[in-house]
Amino acid sequence: MREYQEGVKFRLGEIIQTDFEPGLHFKFPFVNSVRLFDTRILSLSTPPERFLTSEKKNLIVDYYIKWRITDPSNFYRATGGQEGVAESRLGQIVKDSMKSQISSRTISEVVSGDRDLFMRNVIDTTNKDIEGLGLAIVDVRIMRIELPQEVRESVYSRMEKERSTVAKAIRSRGEEQAKRITSDADRQRVVLISEAEREADQIRGEGDAKAARIYAQSYGQDREFFSFYRSIQAYDQVFANGSDTFVLNPASPFFRYFQSPDGEGASSADSGANEVGGSSDGTLPAR
Repeated sequence: MREYQEGVKFRLGEIIQTDFEPGLHFKFPFVNSVRLFDTRILSLSTPPERFLTSEKKNLIVDYYIKWRITDPSNFYRATGGQEGVAESRLGQIVKDSMKSQISSRTISEVVSGDRDLFMRNVIDTTNKDIEGLGLAIVDVRIMRIELPQEVRESVYSRMEKERSTVAKAIRSRGEEQAKRITSDADRQRVVLISEAEREADQIRGEGDAKAARIYAQSYGQDREFFSFYRSIQAYDQVFANGSDTFVLNPASPFFRYFQSPDGEGASSADSGANEVGGSSDGTLPAR
């Protein structure tokens, strides 16, 4: 008998001995018989099964079972020593345990929950149910979990709605933030423009005041030159448009510096149109 085997000795069909050590043994022919059982870990692959979750959604689960014979005498009494019979009964018991565990969980809990705890519960429950069969479950592992087509469509639709809700919330927050930023920028723009205009008005006021002081000082130093300078500025502005005709009241002193040969301004009484050769309608040729 090999180390991974256990033997059961029969006499006229009755079990009379099971405590054999590995090695060479003898039996009386015709009266005694011996059955050897492999106690190594065996694998049982099951076809994918459909289970119902706590959400009343179907899951297709593909799993396998690792088991071994622990008590050859009980195993023989329960199955007649047939591994096929043992696997059939074992598969049904594990299936019932899987059904019980999955029915108390949601799809999310089955797929991404505590898988080790889930499988440990299946193993412990199954081992309690097969105590008298001379068997023991070593491991149960899920190879693949699939959703039926109708469930997949439902899950994808729910995921799409959830993502759409999240996207809308993000867009809403973004639009809100954009409005706040725009409003703040507009407010700052108004404040900056107002401050700039106030500063510009202040600078213009200071400039005008300074110019007035300069004009006053200049006028006080040489009134005739100041008057001449202001007239030159006025001529420059009047003839800036390129016109060579200017309509003016003959009595106006505007061209008094044109009327004086030495460049000195004539009195307003002497600045009539007759002294400058003006016509009676007040039209003067440009100089």
